[in-house]
Amino acid sequence: MTNSSGHIVALRVKVRGLVQGVGFRPFVYRLALHHGLNGWIANGTDGVEIRIEGPASSVHPFMEALQHQAPAVSQIDELSSDEVIPEGLNDFRILASLDLTDETSEISPDIAVCPDCLSDLKNQARRLDYPFINCTNCGPRFSIILDFPYDRSNTTMHPFRMCSSCRKEYEDIADRRFHAQPVACSHCGPEYALHLDDKVVHNFHQIREEVSALLSEGKIIAVKGVGGYHLMCDALNEMAVGHLRSSKRHEGKPFAVIFRDLETIRKYNLLSPVEEKTLCSWQRPIVILKNRKSLAHSVSLGLNTTGAFLSYMPFHHLLFERIRQSALVLTSGNISEEPIVIGDQEALTVLAGISDAVLTYNRDIYNRTDDSVVQVIAGTPVIMRRSRGYAPAPVKMPFQVNGIFAAGAELVNCFCIGKNDRAYLSQHIGDLKNAETFEFYTEALDRFKKIFRISPHTAVADMHPDYLSTRYAHNMGLQVAEVQHHHAHIASCMAENGLDEPVIGLALDGTGYGTDGHIWGSEFLVCDYRDFTRCNHFEYMAMPGGDKAAEEPWRMGISLLHQAFGEDFPELGLPFLQKLEKERIRLLTEAIDKKINCPLSSGAGRLFDAVAAITGICLHSLHHAEAPMRLQSELDEKCEDYYEADVTQHHISFRPVIRRLCDDVLKGVSPAVISAKFHNTVMNCSMEAVKRIASETGIDKVVLSGGTFQNKYLSEKLQQNLIRNRFQVFTHSKVPCNDGGIALGQLAVAGKRING
Repeated sequence: MTNSSGHIVALRVKVRGLVQGVGFRPFVYRLALHHGLNGWIANGTDGVEIRIEGPASSVHPFMEALQHQAPAVSQIDELSSDEVIPEGLNDFRILASLDLTDETSEISPDIAVCPDCLSDLKNQARRLDYPFINCTNCGPRFSIILDFPYDRSNTTMHPFRMCSSCRKEYEDIADRRFHAQPVACSHCGPEYALHLDDKVVHNFHQIREEVSALLSEGKIIAVKGVGGYHLMCDALNEMAVGHLRSSKRHEGKPFAVIFRDLETIRKYNLLSPVEEKTLCSWQRPIVILKNRKSLAHSVSLGLNTTGAFLSYMPFHHLLFERIRQSALVLTSGNISEEPIVIGDQEALTVLAGISDAVLTYNRDIYNRTDDSVVQVIAGTPVIMRRSRGYAPAPVKMPFQVNGIFAAGAELVNCFCIGKNDRAYLSQHIGDLKNAETFEFYTEALDRFKKIFRISPHTAVADMHPDYLSTRYAHNMGLQVAEVQHHHAHIASCMAENGLDEPVIGLALDGTGYGTDGHIWGSEFLVCDYRDFTRCNHFEYMAMPGGDKAAEEPWRMGISLLHQAFGEDFPELGLPFLQKLEKERIRLLTEAIDKKINCPLSSGAGRLFDAVAAITGICLHSLHHAEAPMRLQSELDEKCEDYYEADVTQHHISFRPVIRRLCDDVLKGVSPAVISAKFHNTVMNCSMEAVKRIASETGIDKVVLSGGTFQNKYLSEKLQQNLIRNRFQVFTHSKVPCNDGGIALGQLAVAGKRING
């Protein structure tokens, strides 16, 4: 400040970032009063605007505190101020929200109930055991917002008229619920209803007693959550969990488990400090943890991990007070691959068929959000499924991406839209394989375009001609660009890490349409956003039966055996072959020889499938990537041995690996040791290929992406070795490394080509 300390100055301040729905305006109000300043603050569609005036000696510390003392959930991305002429204001006010431009502010994700509200549950008369308690620091946000600006009238709380007591809190600057849009109490807010047999129970105390009794009887209950319905049962009751699995047609995927507290989680799982911090964060994601003690077998079906999480709704806390169970399965309320149910009538129709009771409440869910999934890899929380608690927070891009829509991939789909230099990645959509999921996709896109005020001029999609997302992009009537799948993977990780330069990109996954017409999935690239050069890859393998090979890993086992040994492989006497009909083996071998429905793939996922089959770990997959998951789950982490792959200038052959691996199988070496040796081999040959590329290009930045890097063991080992060899390594944390992050990469490539 150049002004003397007693001179009156005035500033017009603009703040962009996550500053709405997180108590930012009350914070600024109290800050202004503390420093004896006058002016006003208002929400706008592009953030918040502040007018502040007073002595220069007070304005300067106000601005410092504004940046460094903001609410924990808020995030200031941009702060600008301009000196203006003082108007002689004599107080500080919170004005009505402004809606003057087509700019947008960030929408807060839904926030887990805070400790203060949990305390109020036991101390405030109007909110004693009230399951919808919230304040400016917690509660529903994205799931209930209809439009900007974030005011009660633009949320699904608008039908609930505040009682005089709630209104007083809402208007009292000193109150923690000042301008908390979902504020409510037992006199004026939403309420639960339990639909059980032919009766409907509304009394919440009675609801808890009924639910407790049902859980003790091994029953299944459909429960309305923040962003959709869940199906709930006792995680230690094998009969209940098995019945839920068969009813939901969810045959292979592990179920998520909500635990009473951290102490209970420690009883059943190993827990690092970073994992504990992630479990207790305000996002409250599902965290994948190593097992210490078993729950019911059908929870994880033999995998050595459990997706664990803690209570994030007031209801969860209140329920655990009444029940004897310390761990409950709480899985998405849907059938098979359909989207999570959000409508009460749909729940009463669809979920009632697989549950013994349905627990609804009368506040609508507008934006569907599954629970997010996180795994701690190399000491960093890495998002595997990005939804509740994280979406729709944007990624700041190193260049303009305005008006670009990225359609994403086919599996675990998310789309992405660009606004100025912000990339808004949608919540988890799912696999675009049925009409219900595609309807969710188009509905969510329409809502994003409305909320973020975006009219796309360009659509960008995957090169795969049969992806539903690709066809949708081409049918939008916009200019369309296509981006190769693995280029998008690397670009996604680059964007998340703010890189804009040539890198060595290693993309390992199952499937991606290649520029040569084959299926890619183990790509060593030198690339920037504009283009890429494919320098190396795993040797092509035949995929007998096409996509069927991903569902039946035994097919890839036969393919790799045929490639390594020729037609004599049946004579090896491998145990897994004895489980197959000789005629099926003969027909499959004949199809490979004649190249009948045997597309070529370099996919790492298919290689993992083959090894899982040859070792007898998994011959048939009940869900996507089950075979690689089981192969990882089996491995002996103490084993440091490996096989020798043939790493050449342009491809990596695993033929010698398969030969040595089969020797181990026939010698009776344990699957755990074979799995470890195979994983170590993939790490070693990847290292060798990266070092060759680096020596030729001089590039020392390595970017890792693709679904295979969800493999904690492989990811950590490779990162450690790259760093040991003085490479700078960049990985995902805020955006999934699987196909859920593809849309961000597509957006980045298109943005650079258009605006870079």
